[in-house]
Amino acid sequence: MAASVADIAEFLAKVPLFKDLTDRQLNRIAKRIRERDYEAGDAIVEQGQPGIGLYIMVRGEAKVIRKLLDGTERELDRLTRTDFFGELSLLDEAPRTASIIAEDAVKCLVLLNLDFMEELQAEPDIAIEMLKELARRYRRVMTRI
Repeated sequence: MAASVADIAEFLAKVPLFKDLTDRQLNRIAKRIRERDYEAGDAIVEQGQPGIGLYIMVRGEAKVIRKLLDGTERELDRLTRTDFFGELSLLDEAPRTASIIAEDAVKCLVLLNLDFMEELQAEPDIAIEMLKELARRYRRVMTRI
């Protein structure tokens, strides 16, 4: 059963990337969201494929896998509820840098980059708040390297 726009907006408010948006902005984004379900073992996204949008974990667990130059695979992270990935593909369609594999039944919310760009044209302030969170996330990653 598909979630209502209000339910999606309420959930988005708990996601770090969207936490500073107003209720009105959250509702605008929620109207653009698509729901996707995956089974254990499904590739949610695949390394090397073009990015089409942002994915937000609603239910389940997934692992982040990167295939190295020598052909081996390395697990980089685990994702659960409110974690998100693919945020850079909101801005470009560069190839995915890792694969995301469902460990069990997973539900994701998906915001396609084309929908996001249309929202930015209508409401540029959305980008400012989201970019602040992306900068914080980037700094955290860089301190771990």
